[in-house]
Amino acid sequence: MNMNQNPSGNQQTIQNPKPPYEPQVKGPEMNDRDRLNDVLAMEKYLTDSFNTAAREASHAALHNDVMTVLTETHQCQYSLFECMFRKGHYKLEAEEQTKLSQAWQQFSGYSSQFPYPNATLQ
Repeated sequence: MNMNQNPSGNQQTIQNPKPPYEPQVKGPEMNDRDRLNDVLAMEKYLTDSFNTAAREASHAALHNDVMTVLTETHQCQYSLFECMFRKGHYKLEAEEQTKLSQAWQQFSGYSSQFPYPNATLQ
């Protein structure tokens, strides 16, 4: 895994190397990345659709079944993302610790607004 500084600033890019067999210039044929990206897009669409179905299910058994499939679909989507990240098809931007701490401070105060007294941010 590589951590490189972006030319535009201080943020670091976290990315695995791309496979050596992947062409530098993309042609019209589908490669492994295209196939994985297509399946990942489908899984994202399915999770959105199953989220809607779970919210609107009017029968308890149906709701439970949809929730089971929804969970499996989310797990599949995450596994595909992890696979693509390992293969170097996704990169992440590392954030500075000070910005993370500032966001934590800002939003941790919101826990007093939660409707349940024991609910906290972890």
